[in-house]
Amino acid sequence: MISAPASGTGKTVLMLGLLAALRRRGLTVQPFKSGPDYIDPAFHLAASGRASFNLDSWAMGAGQIAAHAGLAQDADLVLAEGSMGLFDGVARAGETGIGSSAEIASLMGWPVVLILDVSGQAQSAAAVARGFATLRPDLPFAGVVLNRVASPRHDALIREGMARAGITVLGALPRRGNIELPERHLGLVQAEETAELDDILRHAAHFVAAHCDLDAIVAAAGARAAAGSKPHRPVPPPGGRIALARDAAFSFVYPHLLAEWRRQGATILPFSPLADEVPDDSADACWLPGGYPELHAGRIAAARAFHAGLTRFARTRPVHGECGGYMALGAGLVDADGHRHAMVGLLGLETSYHSRKMHLGYRRAVLSQPMPGMAAGTALRGHEFHYATILSQPDAPLARACDANGTEVPETGSFRAMPGGGQITGSFFHLIARAATA
Repeated sequence: MISAPASGTGKTVLMLGLLAALRRRGLTVQPFKSGPDYIDPAFHLAASGRASFNLDSWAMGAGQIAAHAGLAQDADLVLAEGSMGLFDGVARAGETGIGSSAEIASLMGWPVVLILDVSGQAQSAAAVARGFATLRPDLPFAGVVLNRVASPRHDALIREGMARAGITVLGALPRRGNIELPERHLGLVQAEETAELDDILRHAAHFVAAHCDLDAIVAAAGARAAAGSKPHRPVPPPGGRIALARDAAFSFVYPHLLAEWRRQGATILPFSPLADEVPDDSADACWLPGGYPELHAGRIAAARAFHAGLTRFARTRPVHGECGGYMALGAGLVDADGHRHAMVGLLGLETSYHSRKMHLGYRRAVLSQPMPGMAAGTALRGHEFHYATILSQPDAPLARACDANGTEVPETGSFRAMPGGGQITGSFFHLIARAATA
């Protein structure tokens, strides 16, 4: 588990550098992402050559986590990238760290490699490292990688402190030469949008291999089987053949969800709304993932063939949109400059990025109406992260939704039945897993 005390410390650069460097050595490395991030896994795929899957101890049961971790059976090594700080998660009934990277590491027996930003300190960094290593006795801890080291003398002082604290130093990344990845308000710019990604990965591989003890990191790996008290019940596919919107505006779909659908026999049929393509007419259902529709609102509004084709499809078959896909199904979207763009209009939803507000957190939803593949009353777990403001949400609510602490949220989603038998559903909620009970 590659983790850190906080976001912005260097986890992703270390993760990508390790994946690319170990791949160059001929090792097959299976990547995972701890938590509900839907951007980092695409970078993991580019660096490792293998699909990366999310593991989330709040949204997923132990059976589902074990099932996904089983995808690494043919790999030489697992590397999982943490989210936020190692122990950061939601709080419930006096507990903390629920949904944290530490929970996944402890459950799976994956030793933690902690990357520390040591700028502005020397031996004191050892106190931070020792605190992280000993806070949870059940947490396997491999050692630390020092980041933003200023000089050889700085390195020596920190290593002296770590030796006294009994902490293994697995690498030291100098301040100069760090790789910068472009960011956007939801995190990194998407992998497919990142110019010269191959060059960035080559630089990261060289940088990490030159300053980390790869042999020691590989030797520190360990695992045990994760036991689940209940068998995993995967999310049912919305249809046997699923038309999936897939391009720069619609790409935030969890890889494990698509993998579960395929394992249940579903066929995925990608199409691009930005290229003015329409859903495959042989599909039983259409799914529009989240993404950045606000950055492409003009092109979505101008994609007349897409609008007409999706409307025709929706008359007789179910269509679902998540977050950005939900906004595209609505009547209109106001961009950051205050310009309104007409969306597909299958729902009455009006949203705006002109008055931004961050919506972030886990969500538990109980369906008030059926969703593709799921009946009313089904309980689901997922995540919400966007900056859009709802101006109007006039259709019937899709679900009753609450946050991780049980507080209801106004983002209920929408439902509309079509005269020809189709149905339109959408929500800002990104589906991760079924909940145990309604």
